[in-house]
Amino acid sequence: MTIQTVGVVGAGQMGSGIAHVLALAGYDVTLMDVEAAGLSAAIAKIGANMDRQVARGKVTDEDRALALGRIRTTVYLPELGTSDLVIEATAEREAVKQKIFDDLAAHLRPETILTSNTSSLSITRLAGRTGRPEQFMGLHFMNPVPVMQLIELIRGIATSKETFEAVRVVVQRLGKTAVVAEDFPAFIVNRILIPMINEAVYTLYEGVGSVVDIDQSMKLGANHPMGPLELADFIGLDTCLAIMNVLHDGLADTKYRPCPLLVKYAEAGWLGRKVGRGFYDYRGEAPVPSR
Repeated sequence: MTIQTVGVVGAGQMGSGIAHVLALAGYDVTLMDVEAAGLSAAIAKIGANMDRQVARGKVTDEDRALALGRIRTTVYLPELGTSDLVIEATAEREAVKQKIFDDLAAHLRPETILTSNTSSLSITRLAGRTGRPEQFMGLHFMNPVPVMQLIELIRGIATSKETFEAVRVVVQRLGKTAVVAEDFPAFIVNRILIPMINEAVYTLYEGVGSVVDIDQSMKLGANHPMGPLELADFIGLDTCLAIMNVLHDGLADTKYRPCPLLVKYAEAGWLGRKVGRGFYDYRGEAPVPSR
């Protein structure tokens, strides 16, 4: 199957980034969100990010104009049913994702491929609700999508070879690198990354080091570009907690127990950069530790 039209569900940070790279690669994209204001903000963000690419010489003005012209928006989910490929990129909550695929089912063409950008949930279980598990797989982009080169490809137990190869071609056309992960909780990247962040939170919780010292230790001692607590704020503490819960529930191993301090921050609504406060407080001129 040749894919040319792509529907993206969710116009948040991930969905807008996915629409951005697809449009630059020549795909016709329909970006869907339940909030019209969110769609307007996504298009503005895509345009601004493309402006930066033009300024750096990575994209021409003509390419930018053509790419933006390939993106249309809608608040009506069934309009995505005519797409060759649908990419679900909503919150990391299984019930939300399942409802989207349930609501799409009656409007899909027989050949449409469904994918989820989930960072941790079972592809096999999501696929089982769609009525077309052979045409379903995981397509996990990294954040921020226009910058990060990696995409995880995850087969469910029923994913067909044809589906997998068609989606792999899309990754190649985007100019990104694919890795293949088996359908186990959190796949490869987050199976390693999120427990590291959770351990950093434990290190803070137990008083081993301060927020700044923990982040400095990993940046200067392990050559990480961003400290683990700073990275947690960037990802979103609610997302980090959700992935830890998936690992803990799915693998039944106590080493994946979420740190109580991570739970407490999530309960407080201190979710990181997106709300202005997490392990750092972002409401002033420069970020400062919140504890």
